Amino acid sequence: MEKHHGQIVEYRVRKNAYCISDLARACHINRRSIYNWFNSKRLKEEIILRIGLAIKHDFSHEFPEFFKNDDFSAIHQIQDAKTIYAGYDHNEHWKDKYLHLLQEYNDLILKDSYYL
Repeated sequence: MEKHHGQIVEYRVRKNAYCISDLARACHINRRSIYNWFNSKRLKEEIILRIGLAIKHDFSHEFPEFFKNDDFSAIHQIQDAKTIYAGYDHNEHWKDKYLHLLQEYNDLILKDSYYL
């Protein structure tokens, strides 16, 4: 019987209680792509490796035909996605961006009204 790569990967992601949003962020893709991967019978080795590194799971046990144990040695060297984003306030970033754009807009309005 042939392996369903997406189901195996999804099982491991869910078993590790890893948030899909965090996984998507760590893989630099959107959540929909994650769900599409879960539904795929066959996944590229690069995708499985990327997910394994993101969730810190060694997929060489599930996919010995693709990986060796040392392929996932970087798991211990990379930071967890939650740690990367923990010190960064996303709301503050967007607030600053909004205020900056609002100021530029107001400056343009004043400039245009000056010429009227």
